[in-house]
Amino acid sequence: MELDRESFEVLVEEALDQIPDEIASLVHNVVVLVEDDAPGDEPDLLGVYDGVSLTERGSDHTGLPDRITIFRRPLLEMCADAEELVREVRITVVHEIAHHFGIDDRRLHELGYG
Repeated sequence: MELDRESFEVLVEEALDQIPDEIASLVHNVVVLVEDDAPGDEPDLLGVYDGVSLTERGSDHTGLPDRITIFRRPLLEMCADAEELVREVRITVVHEIAHHFGIDDRRLHELGYG
């Protein structure tokens, strides 16, 4: 499947917009980025959360924003059509935001966001 970077970023923005307001309002100091490729040692990685989850933060936590990075090419490669891509982008965005809340991969798989 092919999709240019700008159009892919719109899919990520739409996935973020679908997060319920009561959850989105709890996401603070997080930036969401799109990169074309995952790191060389994990070429099939769809997204990554880089930060300190809310459940691990102390009262003295300050610093740079946490980062969620969504990887465009691995998602395009795994999807057969636009409908599947929209679904997988949404799952990936929700998965990485859940890490911000301290939800681990095991629980995300149980919930269907693995």
